[in-house]
This record gives sequence, structure tokens and C-alpha cells, in this order.
Amino acid sequence: HIVIKRFTLFYPEQKLRFIGDGYQFDPKEGVGIPGYRGRHILFHDKCTGCQLCSIMCEGIAEAIEMVKVDKELKQNKKGIMPQIDYGKCVFCGLCVDACPFYALFMTDDYELSAYTKEHLIYTPDQLAVKPNYKGNYVLEIDELGATHKEV
Repeated sequence: HIVIKRFTLFYPEQKLRFIGDGYQFDPKEGVGIPGYRGRHILFHDKCTGCQLCSIMCEGIAEAIEMVKVDKELKQNKKGIMPQIDYGKCVFCGLCVDACPFYALFMTDDYELSAYTKEHLIYTPDQLAVKPNYKGNYVLEIDELGATHKEV
């Protein structure tokens, strides 16, 4: 262990960069695209309000609630979209798997701390904002094991 470089990062100054856009599911192929399971991102222009994400979450965490939105979108006739409570979410990704319209994905953003439980509830408008996660270290794996380097 003397010749192997340490793998400690000094968080929050040093953050690991993840490869890919986060966990996604392709319903046509029936295959999950691997990626980090962090905060969700919701595309309003693709969400139809079908509630499949909420139904999938019911038996596991009950973290998704469908709420009324003020926007009128032609594909969303019910006018409802998911609201996620990250105090209850277990980041299993089943809601992403259930969405047949590619409206819900998971991102690399894992910094979801808050001072109150109310701040862990993300509205559809908050879920639509792309997270600004910047990792400045990459993971390298070789015959000696895993190391990291700055990019």
C-alpha cells in the first residue's frame, strides 16, 4: 500500500467528474443506460401527466406527487406534473424507467442538502432546471488500482 497513491478528495474543493448524463431508460429498447443516480430533471415539453412515475413510486418511497401547474401545454391536457420529495426518495430510478415519453431523467447532481424538509420538495419548475455540477477530477483505473487526476 506504500506505492499506491491515495484516493482521498478534499470535498467540496475537489469533486469527481462523472461520465455520461446520469441514469436514463430507453423504453423502445427496454434497456437502462448506466449513469449516476442523482437529482431528477423534468422536461416540461415531453411530460403528458400520465402519472406512471408516481404509480411506480407508490409502493417504494411515495416520493412523487402529481401537482397542478399553471402552464398550458398541448401534450399535457390534465395540467399536472410530478413533484419530488427528496426526503423520501431512495433514488432507485423506477420513475425514470416508467416514463414512456423521455420526460424524466436522473442527473449527476448529488448535493441536495437543505435545512428544512420543505426545501427538499422540488416542484416541477425546480426539476426543469439543469443542475450546474462541475467535477474537476476524473477517475483512472489501471493495474495498480483506482487513482484520480485533475482535469
